[in-house]
Amino acid sequence: MDYLQQVEEILAHGQFGDLIEFSYPIGYSHWGVYDEDGHVIHFAVADEGQLMHIIRNSLQTVFPLCGDILLGETKIRRQHLTDINVPTGAQVLISNNRHACQPSPEDDMRKRRDSLLDKELSYKLFTLNCEHFATFVRYGIAVCNQIPGRTKNKECERATKVFQSLVS
Repeated sequence: MDYLQQVEEILAHGQFGDLIEFSYPIGYSHWGVYDEDGHVIHFAVADEGQLMHIIRNSLQTVFPLCGDILLGETKIRRQHLTDINVPTGAQVLISNNRHACQPSPEDDMRKRRDSLLDKELSYKLFTLNCEHFATFVRYGIAVCNQIPGRTKNKECERATKVFQSLVS
């Protein structure tokens, strides 16, 4: 199934709070939370001026999939699924079964989403990343299963505290 067919599948079946995984061909994934009407809430590029835009583009020329991470500044945005920039060969799917956690009630997920939307945060690969964000919205705890050498399904307490401080 090609990427556009995968997007259509999510648009047809996605429900509020589903974890959306953008699986990149180099072995890691970008994560977001489905927010109805074809939109996803996720860590995205922070607002930037012309100079930062030039620097980001230069980094992405050298490091095509990692330029955003290297700059470290992100903003939690709501974007339509078709507007999210992904590399060629990426797959997108609903991945609610990758974490051994129970989803929170929808009202709790909405409260966390509303409190975190449009917040700017420093991206930290091991301690504050897009998977931490998405799992925090869905489960109320921040979990990241794609960091080599780390225990799977273990809460990242530091990320949970950062997000909780913004929700409270």
